[in-house]
Amino acid sequence: MTNILDVLVIGGGQAGLVMGYHLADRGLRFLIVDANAEIGDAWRSRWDSLQLFTPAQFDNLPGMTFPAAKDTYPGKDDVADFLRAYVARFQLPVRLNTTAESLTRTDDGYVVTTARDTLQARQVVVATGPFHIPSVPPIANDLGPEVTQLHSAEYRRPQDIPAGRVLVVGAANSGCQIALELSATHTVELAAGQRLPTIPQRPLGRDVWWWASGIGLDRVTVGSRLGQRLAGRDQVIGDGPRRLAKRHGIRVRPRATRATGRTVTFADGAVAEYDAFVWATGFTADHAWIDVPGVQDARGRILHRRGVTPSPGLYMLGMTWQHTRTSALLGWVGSDASYLADQIATRHAGHAVQTSQSPPT
Repeated sequence: MTNILDVLVIGGGQAGLVMGYHLADRGLRFLIVDANAEIGDAWRSRWDSLQLFTPAQFDNLPGMTFPAAKDTYPGKDDVADFLRAYVARFQLPVRLNTTAESLTRTDDGYVVTTARDTLQARQVVVATGPFHIPSVPPIANDLGPEVTQLHSAEYRRPQDIPAGRVLVVGAANSGCQIALELSATHTVELAAGQRLPTIPQRPLGRDVWWWASGIGLDRVTVGSRLGQRLAGRDQVIGDGPRRLAKRHGIRVRPRATRATGRTVTFADGAVAEYDAFVWATGFTADHAWIDVPGVQDARGRILHRRGVTPSPGLYMLGMTWQHTRTSALLGWVGSDASYLADQIATRHAGHAVQTSQSPPT
């Protein structure tokens, strides 16, 4: 059937766009679909002051250098603009306002159902990233209606938070950055459920990614002994809880365990009242729309090896620790995309040979 694509890429962020670059380079017929109205909207929707923790020289995409000075840290709108320019330069076929509602397997490959139509492809790359549904702990339901609550996905700027005492829950990178920004205008406390390693942004005057790439830490694979240790714990890059407490007067609390009205009880038994909460408690993945046998475990997690799932012709891209620590990062996702493009091209060539050798019907 001539209307069957060689490859359908679901997700038009950096992972999906780089996948498109490599598919085009291999001469495949493909389409990228994305739920957003504009390229880069997923970045523009983050908080106003968000900056990458990778400097510009590490934020390049295949075929295009990030347009910013070395050792500067691009903001979210800079990244969104870069992605739009990337699509324009390589004339990537992107269809916006298209949400994949279901993915099923057929004899000819895969069918993706959207609100507008159905799309058929012999191979599919799911490049929707690891951040789908904001995760909020159950104690949020016990807070009173007078208390302002925002997940980090909804937070934009300090002016959105009413005056008073604010508790930022979650002390990974997002929580620490938001707590630091709020501390200039609010009384801020930070609830750290676990102690995460903190790495300075520029140890000994060099960016941490200069050091990491120099000694090969950005190439440590998830299957290695070191990779298995690192994958189990995130790291805070920049100002961690201790530095926030020492330099910015942010009180650090242990895990929040209970809530009633405006009052929160912590793991050490301490009790405090707050006027607002920012839940920097991460996200959960949502792959319930993928209705393909054998690709998810009992907890709904996608089974894959470096993005190659057990279902022939179905791939994942842009996932945290897909292959290395940097698999989901802007300047490194191209490596996994190139690997998958090779797998896709090989399978495509095999299908073409099989089709040409099949007797006419």
